[in-house]
Amino acid sequence: MICTRFAPSPNGPLHLGHAWAVIVAHDLARARGGAFLLRIEDIDGERSRPAFVAEILADLAWLGLGWDGDPVFQSARLGSYAAAGERLRAMGLLYPCHCTRAEIAAAATARGPDGPIYPGTCRHRGVDHPDVDHSGVDHSGVDSRGAAWRLDVAEAMRRTGPLEWVDERAGPQVARPDLFGDVVLLRKDLPASYHLAATLDDAADGVSLVTRGMDLFAASHVHRLLQALLELPVPTWHHHPLLVEPDGRKLAKRRGSPSLGDRRRAGEDGEAIAKALRERRFPAGISLGNGLHPGV
Repeated sequence: MICTRFAPSPNGPLHLGHAWAVIVAHDLARARGGAFLLRIEDIDGERSRPAFVAEILADLAWLGLGWDGDPVFQSARLGSYAAAGERLRAMGLLYPCHCTRAEIAAAATARGPDGPIYPGTCRHRGVDHPDVDHSGVDHSGVDSRGAAWRLDVAEAMRRTGPLEWVDERAGPQVARPDLFGDVVLLRKDLPASYHLAATLDDAADGVSLVTRGMDLFAASHVHRLLQALLELPVPTWHHHPLLVEPDGRKLAKRRGSPSLGDRRRAGEDGEAIAKALRERRFPAGISLGNGLHPGV
């Protein structure tokens, strides 16, 4: 039996792009007699608000979608993120970094899926160790207070050896986490990065089919590496195309894409909207982007 999930962040209202994503995950689980879970990714500091959680639940009910069990909240799992960080530190795979985004952009010589690739500025200062005192200074004198903790990807790949993962639409993939450079796993402003939290949560929830948009396809290279390092189960992935604006950009909260809540309060029929999305009938001006691999 497969298990899928929908994992929204309560930092703004859902829009049609979210409706499309949740329908894909829900319908894949139901078509195969599997479980569909709801996870609220609420560790984004002050941007995560309880009011948006209530809106998410109301929107899903309005679309006619149900989930199995109670919703899971990332904020209840901070201990697991910290423990994974300590484990990777003890393996000598994390190092503290104080570089700002502006400094990284100025020093970077290449770009990756998330923008400028970190040039390794702080890597030469030595990898921190777990025996850090309360001041934040370890035995080697490296000050880790206020630092982001980066994964030494080259060393991690050397230890795991070649890795593969499978996407249902794109087929077998050779893991290339080096495309991102030394990614941040423990952030200055959050308990964990998306890479670490999502990987740990999917394993904890027993998710066997990770469904998400094509914009996160490359992130799976990093997640496969973390699964190997932390001895986690390896799921199959299903990256679906995105709903896009007329200019080809994906729908986004920050650009004010019409929210599901506004449609719901205006009296629109949510189940009719869900039916239209399933039939690939989208509002004027919105289309299904091809992504890297056509079809669903």
